[in-house]
Amino acid sequence: MFRSTLHLLGLFTTLLACAASSGGRSTPAPHPYVGMWVTADGRIRQELLATGRYEEERDGRKRAYTGRYTVTGTHLDYYDDLGFTATGDVRDGVLYHEHLVLHRES
Repeated sequence: MFRSTLHLLGLFTTLLACAASSGGRSTPAPHPYVGMWVTADGRIRQELLATGRYEEERDGRKRAYTGRYTVTGTHLDYYDDLGFTATGDVRDGVLYHEHLVLHRES
């Protein structure tokens, strides 16, 4: 019985040690494209969220478009919640999203 108790205590201690060490894991850094992108005139603001979602404001209308996006290299594919799709590419720090040209908000 004593031996079984020691075995269980050892197992419990090991599990606690594993749980404690996994709590110190660092979370991956967000993708470098995450953040707010804005047209030069400020009329269109597109926020790429770290969750893989985006929210686009147009002429002050918050969340005019929302959906998800994926990134492959410098190419973005957008899947809007309304069902349409769009694409974008980042070149030299500028996001070319269909006919729009967006710059990082500073």
